[in-house]
Amino acid sequence: MEAQMTTLSAGIMLFLIMDPLGNIPIFLSLLKDVPPRRRRRVMVRELLIALGVLLVFLFGGQQFLHLMQLKPDSISVAGGIVLFLIGIRMVFPPADGSGIFGKPGQGEPFIVPMAIPGVAGPSAMAALLLLTNTQPGRTADWVLALLLAWLATAIILLSSTYLFRWLGESVLTALERVMGMLLIALSVQMFMSGVASFLRSMP
Repeated sequence: MEAQMTTLSAGIMLFLIMDPLGNIPIFLSLLKDVPPRRRRRVMVRELLIALGVLLVFLFGGQQFLHLMQLKPDSISVAGGIVLFLIGIRMVFPPADGSGIFGKPGQGEPFIVPMAIPGVAGPSAMAALLLLTNTQPGRTADWVLALLLAWLATAIILLSSTYLFRWLGESVLTALERVMGMLLIALSVQMFMSGVASFLRSMP
């Protein structure tokens, strides 16, 4: 990851990781058995839970890294690998149509899989850990980036029914492929930055 990542670029990265367009069909499938009047409430609840989880990782990221004795280089490399795998599944989804996070369950969803890992997935957590560890003095910037990414994700997901009808599944699929390609590019950059930083630190 670049040392001078801006708030906007961090927000775009987190938005791509959250993948709201790719989550639209999954969320609609998860909510199909929920009464229409409760769907929006359930979605808002899950989005708020996801935001809370991500904020915990944002503010507790450095303490977690110190506790686990992890170096920024390892987080960068691991985060790049996770993002790469997510991006690959966005570009080449599973043949069974289960989506990025597996097949949806039945009944009203709670926390899993909508909040975690639907919005607050391991790749988003790893990205926040990396941001806070590489530039710890910019916590306010990362909070703003997270809020912007979450707000954009929330708007799209809360409008999922209308977007699905308006754009159609084929357009949403194409947009998700583009987002997946961008995420793959970010993952490669993150991985290479981690490797380069590790090589520089070697005696």
